[in-house]
Amino acid sequence: MKVLLEPRQGPDVAVCKGRICFTLVHRIHRAIGGGGLARARVRGAKRQRKGNPLLAGMKFEGRPTWVEVKLGQLLRNLRAIRRHVNPPGTRPRRMILAVVKGNAYGHGAVPVAKALEKAGTEWLGVASPAEGAELRESGIRAHILVMTGFWTGEEHTLLEHKLTAAVSGLEQLRRLERAAARAAKRRGPVGFHLKVDSGMNRLGITPEQVPEFVRALANSPHLRLEGVFTHFASSDAFLTKQTEEQQARFHAALKCLRALGVAPGIVHLANSAAIGARPETWADMVRPGAVLYGYHQFYDVPEKKAEVEAALPLRPALSLRTRIVTLRDVPVGGAVGYNARWTATRPSRVAVIAAGYADGLLRSLTNRGRVIIRGQFAPLVGTISMDLAAVDVTDIEGARTGDVVTIYGADGDAVQWASDVARVLGTVSSDLLCLIGHRVPRLYLR
Repeated sequence: MKVLLEPRQGPDVAVCKGRICFTLVHRIHRAIGGGGLARARVRGAKRQRKGNPLLAGMKFEGRPTWVEVKLGQLLRNLRAIRRHVNPPGTRPRRMILAVVKGNAYGHGAVPVAKALEKAGTEWLGVASPAEGAELRESGIRAHILVMTGFWTGEEHTLLEHKLTAAVSGLEQLRRLERAAARAAKRRGPVGFHLKVDSGMNRLGITPEQVPEFVRALANSPHLRLEGVFTHFASSDAFLTKQTEEQQARFHAALKCLRALGVAPGIVHLANSAAIGARPETWADMVRPGAVLYGYHQFYDVPEKKAEVEAALPLRPALSLRTRIVTLRDVPVGGAVGYNARWTATRPSRVAVIAAGYADGLLRSLTNRGRVIIRGQFAPLVGTISMDLAAVDVTDIEGARTGDVVTIYGADGDAVQWASDVARVLGTVSSDLLCLIGHRVPRLYLR
């Protein structure tokens, strides 16, 4: 099995038959350790101790909190999405724009984008020119759409790195035209995608502004319209008609464009929830975000959620783990953590773990979250701090310093993904994934 480290922390890892050899330079020593063996399920790695399937032959030095990203699972999700939106007889085949903004939802933008590009993904989606430039500088050559457009002064970055801008307004179009005109001697027309505000009321031109846009485009000889898209506000909601209303407004904008002699190019509407449940929105290209990483939307109709999960089976690609760094025996009445927000009601064994809210273990899980240790769930107790948290392991037989603690992921039969925690907190999976701290190293497993 190949294991890669995030480029910011060092080069790719060498691969040896039957074992994993790491090039230890720069901060790779930090990856997962802390005086012992890191424990992660890695096929082909020699088991170090009996009885715990998470123990494997990887040794690191440093703070023992890490992320595991299974690139193989990510690509299985990609293939499942591609099959789902391209049923037999689909011609031409719909393209995929894989959303890798926000550090690929916490998974690591560069390694994820490289894997997606190698797998044939046609487009990548980022939030800013800076995110796109990072991908280009790492050698990625796939089409990159800057989905939220650009700020004044970022036009040069777009052109230098051959990024495709989303244009959301007429003034933005004019600024891009001026930049493209200055660069005309070095390159041909600059392609862009037009964003239409179909009812979300954030970014984009309204359908009523289409005639004005067409006139502005006619005065922009250095630009070329390559695509038109919109973004749904509530495509996971089937108890309202908002998505249908947005579709109608978007198609009215397309009709107006065509009537005025402008070909829209690549048409795309479908985000993650629409990919799962609204085939009428798939158009020429779809934009998987959370679903690419293994997370369906919650949907407001339980039957719809079950239907989508059956039609498009996915599995999360990311696990977040840490280790027990010390254990404490706490007597009845003893308090744990800041502000004494948890007090022992029985003689308790409390484990301190090397993860806090700076690592992605949210403070709002204080006294209401749980983790997995030795294949069993154990409650988080006391206030979660920036770097540490406490777990009641009184009922976990044999818990000891160095044991792996799974925050997101699986350990034996016990499973807890980011989506499970998101339900507890009333948020979405992508919110939690993006909060995994930059200081947490990512390991890439194939």
